[in-house]
Amino acid sequence: MAGNIKYDSDFWKAFEPFAAMPRPVADDALTQRANSNATLELVFAMIPETPGVEETEFKYQTKDGTTLTMYRFTKSAIVAGVEKVEKPSSRPAVLFVHGGGFISGSVPVFRNAITYYVAKTGIPFFAPGYRVAPENPFPGPVDDVYAGLEWLRDHAKEQDVDPTRIAVFGPSAGGGLAAGVTLLARDKGFTPPIAKLLLIYPMLDDRTFVPPDNLLSKFVTWTQKSNEIGWDAYLGPDRSNVSPYAAPARATDVSGFPVTYIDCGSLDLFRDETLAFAARLAAANIDIELHLYPGVPHGFEAPFWDTPVSQKAQEIRVWALRDL
Repeated sequence: MAGNIKYDSDFWKAFEPFAAMPRPVADDALTQRANSNATLELVFAMIPETPGVEETEFKYQTKDGTTLTMYRFTKSAIVAGVEKVEKPSSRPAVLFVHGGGFISGSVPVFRNAITYYVAKTGIPFFAPGYRVAPENPFPGPVDDVYAGLEWLRDHAKEQDVDPTRIAVFGPSAGGGLAAGVTLLARDKGFTPPIAKLLLIYPMLDDRTFVPPDNLLSKFVTWTQKSNEIGWDAYLGPDRSNVSPYAAPARATDVSGFPVTYIDCGSLDLFRDETLAFAARLAAANIDIELHLYPGVPHGFEAPFWDTPVSQKAQEIRVWALRDL
């Protein structure tokens, strides 16, 4: 397939040494998990550490009675040499859902990205340590995250959070889970309703297929094969009746969504499904903000935090969060 897509020049200068490296290959979910975790740990460790953010752990119960960890990240202030946690009343909060293709990732791996947004916005982030596939396939991760949302709502007062100002934020598979949880919350009549949804290059559609002869396939970092492994582990072999809570692109009705922020790179495997989902939200008269960044692939900002396109994306995301 012809076209003229290419790498952003500044991004390519940073990415070129890595592009030449051989990519690990996987044929099953557990091997893919090991490869993905190694990559995530490497790239998120490249994000500069942000001082002045306190991390606290809480426990919450899931639908099946399992106890999971809720991680809270809160901005601190240094007063007379003593670190104190800022606790303004009626503050907003973000439920952050980490990525990892439904089969990998963890809150600690994403810590440097989370603390950056907390420090820049002053908004506390709460991140549920949800269980991943294949050991915990759908609906497990959605139920785990939804239970985390309920916990945050139910503990809003003690966390100095305004329950009417809770956003859900997710990158990659975390974006798919965030959108799925938003659908579930709408259908369950969750109150107060989610105030805002932020989807960063979200993994929304199990039907996505980019053939090898498509020019896009030469640029993707999260490949077609990796995508199929992730979805297969999450959904299983039977695709005859896939729930929109699992694959939000399959939802027939997106009315009732909150204000939604979406961004994605033009060289991302998820580009077309992201744009299609944004178009459906717009057609339903949902207030959306959409950014498509030319010349960058999936996960473009994490390993190359200081490139101009990464800085631009971070700045705009911070503004979207501050509007909560």
